[in-house]
Amino acid sequence: MPDRTSSKSAKAVKAAGKAAPARAGGGKNRGKPPFTQRIPWLTIGAVVLLIGLVAALAVNLVPKYQERAALEKFTPSEQKQDPSDQIDGVVKKEYPAGLHIDATKRVAYDQTPPFGGPHDASWANCMGTVYDKALRDENAVHSLEHGAVWISYNPDKVDQSGIDTLKKKVEGEQYMLMSPHPGQEAPISLQSWGHQLTVSSADDERIGQFITALRLNNFAYPEVGADCATVAFDTQNPPPYDPSDPGPDAVPMDGAGLQPDTGELGGMGAPSGGLPGGGLPGGLPGGIPAIPGMPGTMPDQQAPGAEQ
Repeated sequence: MPDRTSSKSAKAVKAAGKAAPARAGGGKNRGKPPFTQRIPWLTIGAVVLLIGLVAALAVNLVPKYQERAALEKFTPSEQKQDPSDQIDGVVKKEYPAGLHIDATKRVAYDQTPPFGGPHDASWANCMGTVYDKALRDENAVHSLEHGAVWISYNPDKVDQSGIDTLKKKVEGEQYMLMSPHPGQEAPISLQSWGHQLTVSSADDERIGQFITALRLNNFAYPEVGADCATVAFDTQNPPPYDPSDPGPDAVPMDGAGLQPDTGELGGMGAPSGGLPGGGLPGGLPGGIPAIPGMPGTMPDQQAPGAEQ
Protein backbone atom coordinates (compact mmCIF):
# COMPACT_ATOMS: atom_id res chain seq x y z
CA MET A 1 0.00 0.00 0.00
CA PRO A 2 1.53 3.36 -1.03
CA ASP A 3 2.73 5.68 1.70
CA ARG A 4 0.25 8.59 1.93
CA THR A 5 2.90 10.91 3.24
CA SER A 6 5.21 10.19 0.33
CA SER A 7 2.37 10.71 -2.13
CA LYS A 8 1.53 14.14 -0.70
CA SER A 9 5.18 15.18 -0.73
CA ALA A 10 5.50 14.23 -4.37
CA LYS A 11 2.45 16.30 -5.27
CA ALA A 12 3.82 19.26 -3.32
CA VAL A 13 7.16 19.04 -5.14
CA LYS A 14 5.36 18.83 -8.48
CA ALA A 15 3.20 21.88 -7.66
CA ALA A 16 6.22 23.84 -6.55
CA GLY A 17 7.96 23.04 -9.81
CA LYS A 18 5.04 24.46 -11.78
CA ALA A 19 4.86 27.60 -9.67
CA ALA A 20 8.56 28.41 -9.84
CA PRO A 21 8.71 29.02 -13.59
CA ALA A 22 5.63 31.20 -13.37
CA ARG A 23 7.28 33.40 -10.75
CA ALA A 24 10.53 33.49 -12.67
CA GLY A 25 8.78 34.59 -15.82
CA GLY A 26 6.69 37.24 -14.12
CA GLY A 27 3.37 35.39 -14.27
CA LYS A 28 0.52 37.85 -14.81
CA ASN A 29 3.02 40.81 -14.70
CA ARG A 30 5.05 39.37 -17.58
CA GLY A 31 6.02 42.21 -19.97
CA LYS A 32 5.10 45.07 -17.59
CA PRO A 33 7.73 47.53 -16.25
CA PRO A 34 8.42 47.77 -12.50
CA PHE A 35 5.88 49.75 -10.47
CA THR A 36 8.20 52.75 -9.99
CA GLN A 37 8.58 53.08 -13.76
CA ARG A 38 4.82 53.21 -14.26
CA ILE A 39 4.37 56.43 -12.16
CA PRO A 40 3.58 59.43 -14.50
CA TRP A 41 6.40 61.64 -13.28
CA LEU A 42 6.06 64.17 -16.12
CA THR A 43 2.40 64.71 -15.36
CA ILE A 44 3.05 65.04 -11.65
CA GLY A 45 5.88 67.50 -12.33
CA ALA A 46 3.67 69.62 -14.58
CA VAL A 47 0.92 69.71 -11.96
CA VAL A 48 3.40 70.72 -9.23
CA LEU A 49 4.81 73.46 -11.49
CA LEU A 50 1.32 74.76 -12.27
CA ILE A 51 0.41 74.85 -8.58
CA GLY A 52 3.64 76.77 -7.88
CA LEU A 53 2.88 79.33 -10.59
CA VAL A 54 -0.66 79.84 -9.32
CA ALA A 55 0.65 80.29 -5.77
CA ALA A 56 3.30 82.78 -6.94
CA LEU A 57 0.70 84.80 -8.86
CA ALA A 58 -1.58 84.80 -5.84
CA VAL A 59 1.20 86.01 -3.56
CA ASN A 60 2.03 88.88 -5.94
CA LEU A 61 -1.36 89.86 -7.33
CA VAL A 62 -3.75 89.40 -4.41
CA PRO A 63 -2.07 92.08 -2.25
CA LYS A 64 -2.17 94.48 -5.22
CA TYR A 65 -5.87 93.90 -5.76
CA GLN A 66 -6.48 94.30 -2.05
CA GLU A 67 -4.50 97.55 -2.03
CA ARG A 68 -6.44 98.85 -5.04
CA ALA A 69 -9.72 97.98 -3.36
CA ALA A 70 -8.62 99.75 -0.19
CA LEU A 71 -7.70 102.87 -2.18
CA GLU A 72 -10.94 102.91 -4.17
CA LYS A 73 -12.68 105.20 -1.70
CA PHE A 74 -9.94 107.81 -2.25
CA THR A 75 -10.61 108.11 -5.99
CA PRO A 76 -12.04 111.56 -6.81
CA SER A 77 -15.41 112.01 -8.52
CA GLU A 78 -18.01 114.69 -9.11
CA GLN A 79 -19.65 113.72 -5.83
CA LYS A 80 -16.35 113.39 -3.96
CA GLN A 81 -14.10 116.07 -5.41
CA ASP A 82 -11.44 116.05 -2.70
CA PRO A 83 -11.06 112.60 -1.09
CA SER A 84 -8.02 113.85 0.83
CA ASP A 85 -10.56 115.19 3.33
CA GLN A 86 -10.75 111.57 4.53
CA ILE A 87 -7.00 111.33 5.16
CA ASP A 88 -5.81 112.11 8.64
CA GLY A 89 -3.11 114.79 8.77
CA VAL A 90 -3.61 116.49 5.38
CA VAL A 91 -3.08 120.27 5.52
CA LYS A 92 -4.96 122.38 2.96
CA LYS A 93 -4.39 125.98 1.91
CA GLU A 94 -5.65 128.19 -0.92
CA TYR A 95 -3.07 129.78 -3.20
CA PRO A 96 -3.28 132.07 -6.24
CA ALA A 97 -2.23 130.34 -9.44
CA GLY A 98 -0.38 131.34 -12.60
CA LEU A 99 2.07 133.69 -10.85
CA HIS A 100 5.49 133.28 -12.47
CA ILE A 101 8.96 134.49 -11.60
CA ASP A 102 12.23 134.12 -13.48
CA ALA A 103 15.22 132.02 -12.48
CA THR A 104 16.90 134.92 -10.69
CA LYS A 105 14.07 135.44 -8.21
CA ARG A 106 13.05 133.64 -5.04
CA VAL A 107 9.73 133.30 -3.24
CA ALA A 108 9.18 133.82 0.49
CA TYR A 109 7.29 130.55 0.88
CA ASP A 110 5.15 130.10 3.96
CA GLN A 111 5.69 126.33 4.17
CA THR A 112 8.68 123.98 4.02
CA PRO A 113 8.48 122.29 1.60
CA PRO A 114 6.07 124.66 -0.17
CA PHE A 115 2.91 123.41 -1.88
CA GLY A 116 1.55 126.43 -3.69
CA GLY A 117 2.04 130.09 -4.49
CA PRO A 118 4.24 131.99 -6.97
CA HIS A 119 6.77 129.83 -8.78
CA ASP A 120 9.33 129.67 -11.55
CA ALA A 121 8.07 129.76 -15.12
CA SER A 122 9.91 126.47 -15.70
CA TRP A 123 8.51 123.39 -13.99
CA ALA A 124 10.53 120.43 -12.75
CA ASN A 125 10.10 117.36 -14.92
CA CYS A 126 7.50 115.20 -13.18
CA MET A 127 7.21 112.12 -15.39
CA GLY A 128 7.91 109.65 -12.61
CA THR A 129 11.25 111.39 -12.05
CA VAL A 130 13.38 110.48 -9.03
CA TYR A 131 15.99 113.16 -8.33
CA ASP A 132 19.05 112.39 -6.26
CA LYS A 133 19.62 116.12 -5.75
CA ALA A 134 17.45 118.60 -3.89
CA LEU A 135 15.25 120.71 -6.16
CA ARG A 136 14.80 124.44 -6.21
CA ASP A 137 11.42 124.98 -4.54
CA GLU A 138 10.22 127.42 -7.17
CA ASN A 139 10.54 124.78 -9.91
CA ALA A 140 8.92 121.98 -7.90
CA VAL A 141 5.88 124.11 -7.03
CA HIS A 142 5.18 124.70 -10.71
CA SER A 143 4.96 120.90 -11.16
CA LEU A 144 2.25 120.84 -8.51
CA GLU A 145 0.29 123.39 -10.51
CA HIS A 146 0.27 120.83 -13.34
CA GLY A 147 -1.35 118.17 -11.16
CA ALA A 148 1.73 116.34 -9.92
CA VAL A 149 2.44 114.91 -6.48
CA TRP A 150 5.90 115.67 -5.12
CA ILE A 151 7.41 113.37 -2.50
CA SER A 152 10.27 114.98 -0.59
CA TYR A 153 12.32 113.42 2.18
CA ASN A 154 14.93 114.47 4.70
CA PRO A 155 18.03 112.39 3.83
CA ASP A 156 19.14 112.56 7.47
CA LYS A 157 15.90 110.96 8.68
CA VAL A 158 15.08 108.34 6.01
CA ASP A 159 17.33 105.31 5.47
CA GLN A 160 18.06 103.66 2.13
CA SER A 161 15.34 101.08 2.61
CA GLY A 162 12.77 103.84 3.07
CA ILE A 163 14.08 105.71 0.02
CA ASP A 164 13.81 102.55 -2.09
CA THR A 165 10.22 102.05 -0.93
CA LEU A 166 9.34 105.61 -1.94
CA LYS A 167 11.02 105.19 -5.31
CA LYS A 168 8.67 102.32 -6.15
CA LYS A 169 5.75 104.71 -5.77
CA VAL A 170 7.27 107.22 -8.19
CA GLU A 171 9.37 105.53 -10.88
CA GLY A 172 7.41 105.04 -14.08
CA GLU A 173 4.40 106.96 -12.75
CA GLN A 174 3.62 110.12 -14.70
CA TYR A 175 2.76 113.27 -12.73
CA MET A 176 4.99 112.11 -9.87
CA LEU A 177 8.39 113.37 -8.74
CA MET A 178 10.61 112.73 -5.75
CA SER A 179 13.67 114.45 -4.32
CA PRO A 180 15.61 114.95 -1.11
CA HIS A 181 14.78 118.13 0.79
CA PRO A 182 17.51 118.72 3.40
CA GLY A 183 16.37 120.28 6.61
CA GLN A 184 12.64 119.63 6.31
CA GLU A 185 11.17 118.82 9.70
CA ALA A 186 9.27 115.67 8.73
CA PRO A 187 11.13 112.60 7.48
CA ILE A 188 8.76 112.40 4.50
CA SER A 189 6.45 115.04 3.06
CA LEU A 190 3.95 114.79 0.20
CA GLN A 191 2.83 117.87 -1.72
CA SER A 192 0.15 118.51 -4.29
CA TRP A 193 -1.25 121.93 -5.16
CA GLY A 194 -2.74 123.35 -1.95
CA HIS A 195 -2.27 120.06 -0.03
CA GLN A 196 0.44 118.58 2.15
CA LEU A 197 0.85 115.43 4.24
CA THR A 198 3.82 114.58 6.44
CA VAL A 199 4.61 111.05 7.62
CA SER A 200 7.45 109.38 9.46
CA SER A 201 7.58 106.07 7.59
CA ALA A 202 7.71 105.10 3.92
CA ASP A 203 5.31 102.27 4.75
CA ASP A 204 2.56 104.62 5.94
CA GLU A 205 -0.64 103.67 4.08
CA ARG A 206 -1.63 107.33 3.83
CA ILE A 207 1.05 107.85 1.16
CA GLY A 208 -0.94 105.76 -1.32
CA GLN A 209 -4.16 107.41 -0.22
CA PHE A 210 -2.75 110.89 -0.83
CA ILE A 211 -1.46 109.97 -4.30
CA THR A 212 -4.77 108.37 -5.27
CA ALA A 213 -6.78 111.34 -4.03
CA LEU A 214 -4.74 114.16 -5.54
CA ARG A 215 -2.55 113.13 -8.46
CA LEU A 216 -4.26 114.45 -11.60
CA ASN A 217 -7.37 115.28 -9.59
CA ASN A 218 -8.85 117.88 -11.94
CA PHE A 219 -10.90 119.31 -9.07
CA ALA A 220 -7.81 120.12 -7.02
CA TYR A 221 -5.19 121.86 -9.17
CA PRO A 222 -5.27 124.90 -11.44
CA GLU A 223 -3.66 123.98 -14.75
CA VAL A 224 -5.68 120.95 -15.83
CA GLY A 225 -4.33 119.39 -19.01
CA ALA A 226 -0.81 120.78 -18.64
CA ASP A 227 2.14 118.55 -19.46
CA CYS A 228 4.60 117.20 -16.91
CA ALA A 229 7.36 116.50 -19.42
CA THR A 230 9.81 119.22 -20.38
CA VAL A 231 13.12 119.28 -22.22
CA ALA A 232 13.89 122.67 -20.71
CA PHE A 233 14.57 121.20 -17.27
CA ASP A 234 17.85 119.34 -16.72
CA THR A 235 16.91 116.31 -14.64
CA GLN A 236 20.56 115.33 -14.16
CA ASN A 237 21.67 118.77 -13.02
CA PRO A 238 18.58 120.68 -11.84
CA PRO A 239 18.75 124.22 -10.43
CA PRO A 240 20.05 123.78 -6.87
CA TYR A 241 17.98 124.08 -3.74
CA ASP A 242 18.88 127.13 -1.67
CA PRO A 243 18.22 126.65 2.05
CA SER A 244 19.18 130.20 2.97
CA ASP A 245 16.70 132.92 3.87
CA PRO A 246 15.18 134.28 0.63
CA GLY A 247 15.92 137.83 1.71
CA PRO A 248 13.98 141.10 1.51
CA ASP A 249 13.72 141.03 -2.29
CA ALA A 250 11.84 137.73 -2.31
CA VAL A 251 8.43 137.62 -3.96
CA PRO A 252 5.68 137.52 -1.29
CA MET A 253 3.16 134.69 -1.18
CA ASP A 254 0.35 136.88 -2.49
CA GLY A 255 2.41 137.57 -5.62
CA ALA A 256 2.24 141.33 -5.17
CA GLY A 257 3.57 142.99 -8.31
CA LEU A 258 3.10 139.88 -10.49
CA GLN A 259 0.52 139.54 -13.26
CA PRO A 260 -1.19 136.13 -13.48
CA ASP A 261 -0.39 134.21 -16.65
CA THR A 262 -3.93 133.91 -17.97
CA GLY A 263 -2.68 131.81 -20.88
CA GLU A 264 -2.07 128.98 -18.43
CA LEU A 265 -5.49 129.06 -16.80
CA GLY A 266 -7.85 130.17 -19.54
CA GLY A 267 -10.61 127.58 -19.79
CA MET A 268 -8.53 124.91 -18.10
CA GLY A 269 -9.96 124.63 -14.63
CA ALA A 270 -9.30 127.08 -11.87
CA PRO A 271 -10.28 130.71 -11.61
CA SER A 272 -7.55 133.13 -10.62
CA GLY A 273 -7.95 132.25 -6.97
CA GLY A 274 -6.63 128.79 -7.61
CA LEU A 275 -9.70 126.73 -6.70
CA PRO A 276 -10.80 124.56 -9.62
CA GLY A 277 -14.37 125.10 -10.66
CA GLY A 278 -14.43 122.97 -13.76
CA GLY A 279 -11.97 121.93 -16.43
CA LEU A 280 -11.06 119.08 -18.67
CA PRO A 281 -11.60 115.43 -17.80
CA GLY A 282 -8.85 113.95 -15.69
CA GLY A 283 -6.09 112.11 -17.53
CA LEU A 284 -3.14 112.90 -19.74
CA PRO A 285 -2.65 116.12 -21.72
CA GLY A 286 -4.05 116.30 -25.22
CA GLY A 287 -7.44 114.88 -24.31
CA ILE A 288 -6.22 111.36 -23.58
CA PRO A 289 -8.59 110.00 -20.93
CA ALA A 290 -7.56 108.38 -17.70
CA ILE A 291 -7.14 104.62 -18.07
CA PRO A 292 -7.24 102.42 -14.92
CA GLY A 293 -3.87 100.83 -14.29
CA MET A 294 -2.02 102.98 -16.85
CA PRO A 295 0.94 104.94 -15.43
CA GLY A 296 0.10 108.61 -15.27
CA THR A 297 -3.62 108.09 -14.91
CA MET A 298 -5.88 107.54 -11.97
CA PRO A 299 -8.08 104.43 -11.64
CA ASP A 300 -11.71 105.05 -12.61
CA GLN A 301 -11.23 108.82 -12.87
CA GLN A 302 -14.08 110.34 -14.84
CA ALA A 303 -15.04 113.69 -16.18
CA PRO A 304 -17.24 115.95 -14.11
CA GLY A 305 -20.85 114.86 -14.47
CA ALA A 306 -20.01 111.34 -15.56
CA GLU A 307 -22.07 108.52 -14.16
CA GLN A 308 -20.54 106.73 -11.19
